[in-house]
Amino acid sequence: MVKHRSVGIVIILSLITCGIYNIYWMFAITEEIGYLSGDRSFSGGKVLLLTIITCGIYTFFWYYIVGSKLMMAQQKHDKMVKDNSLIYLILAIFGLGIVSNAIIQNDVNAFA
Repeated sequence: MVKHRSVGIVIILSLITCGIYNIYWMFAITEEIGYLSGDRSFSGGKVLLLTIITCGIYTFFWYYIVGSKLMMAQQKHDKMVKDNSLIYLILAIFGLGIVSNAIIQNDVNAFA
């Protein structure tokens, strides 16, 4: 149930739509990572709700959690395990969330 997306298209659409596509992407990628890691409580709807309630602050926490969930998925599917949680978080803190998104999409594409 993991959809292969072009990293370049994700970046371009996020920029062209002024972040609207990024909201959809965040929802979709959360659902896919929850499926891959086997954690059904990690859902896109919950992430979007918490992001809206906290005025975007939850997004920083989300970047870190996505890294740990991807690591769990890699272990579960016998792939080379990489923990990029801290990298995703640091990039997001310094305003480079779109770079984190590209790395996340690349890591998820390995499962597609």
